[in-house]
Amino acid sequence: MGRKLDRLSYTLGSLLKARGLGGRLSEYRVFGQWEKAVGPAIARHAQPQALRGKKLTLIVDSPAWMQQLSLLKPEIVEKVNRTLGKETIKDITLRLGEVESRDRPAEEPPVRKVLDSEEREKIEDYTRAIGDADTREAVRRVIEKDFLSRKNARKE
Repeated sequence: MGRKLDRLSYTLGSLLKARGLGGRLSEYRVFGQWEKAVGPAIARHAQPQALRGKKLTLIVDSPAWMQQLSLLKPEIVEKVNRTLGKETIKDITLRLGEVESRDRPAEEPPVRKVLDSEEREKIEDYTRAIGDADTREAVRRVIEKDFLSRKNARKE
């Protein structure tokens, strides 16, 4: 089964690149692999906001972490690129802002498998330029399932 998924991943990646969506795919991969690449400590205080070309913009939750991450930029670039298996980013820009909490209080209601409007908009942005309706729908479903699984994994 692993080989089939690898082939599907390669085919899907090739299809998106052929349709000019390679940049969106890279952005999506950075967002999806962020915590794995940088570890939970950094991921709790900084999250990717955008990838333009090879410049990654991060939202950081405090001036202290912003200072720390400014010193760690080369290491973060190297870790992300190593995790993704290619040079996806060359530079990082840091912006102060609110980082989505990864911790769930005990009194929080059970997890609902629903995407919010911002997540749906991101998925639409990722798939908008795919001309073929069937391909667009297949890619949309794959990304939506990944968003839901990551969202629900954070809540548990």
